[in-house]
Amino acid sequence: MTRAIIIILLFTWLPFLMAYSQNYEQDVFSTSKGPLKITFFGHASLMIEWSGYIIHIDPVSQFADYSQLPKADLILVTHDHYDHLDIKAIGLLSHEKTVVILNQKGSSKFSGGKVLANGETMNFNDIIIEAVPAYNLVHMRSQGVPYHPKGEGNGYVLSLGDKRIYIAGDTENIPEMKNLKNIDVAFLPMNLPYTMTPEMVADAARAIRPKILYPYHYGETDPNQLIDLLKEEKGIEVRIRKMKQLF
Repeated sequence: MTRAIIIILLFTWLPFLMAYSQNYEQDVFSTSKGPLKITFFGHASLMIEWSGYIIHIDPVSQFADYSQLPKADLILVTHDHYDHLDIKAIGLLSHEKTVVILNQKGSSKFSGGKVLANGETMNFNDIIIEAVPAYNLVHMRSQGVPYHPKGEGNGYVLSLGDKRIYIAGDTENIPEMKNLKNIDVAFLPMNLPYTMTPEMVADAARAIRPKILYPYHYGETDPNQLIDLLKEEKGIEVRIRKMKQLF
């Protein structure tokens, strides 16, 4: 290999090498259409690589240098709060064909996306995206005012080949979770007072019964509590991953 070719390859791959030198944890799963890689950045920010596509979920600049990460084919934003919707991060990740999916309130802050409401489904190049409810029942900003009102925010279920991934967004253990079937991997939020207690997450896991459960968006709550709460539940593996937290 000539020196010129080596230099070209170095500059081609340098951004990707820099991105993956930041000690982000990654897990890889097998699917019917090849490997599925999940990278854990922080709080609610994730990246999924599958079948040649790059999917970013709730990218927020505080948790990764998105200028050094692969551009997104698809960006999913669960709701309009600042720790989930970051226009700067979306701009850094976007190319001319990037599709951004968000909720109705999010569209008032970012006008270039496609709105999905609870219950709606979209097919993006054989990636099936289902928008599902995400809201509070118990935790309130003030009396009668939940942190996340019903009907506003989204969770998303992604069908990637034969695997189904549930990214819950900011929610509690709501009744609609019982309608979720055949979930292979679930991301459930666990920070107070905005989302769930560990006990609520355990209750949600028993309803959904994912094969793999990742607590995320966990703030100062100890995610290891889930291991003890679910130790008697056969078929649910709790995985704790290092993710920077906003608060």
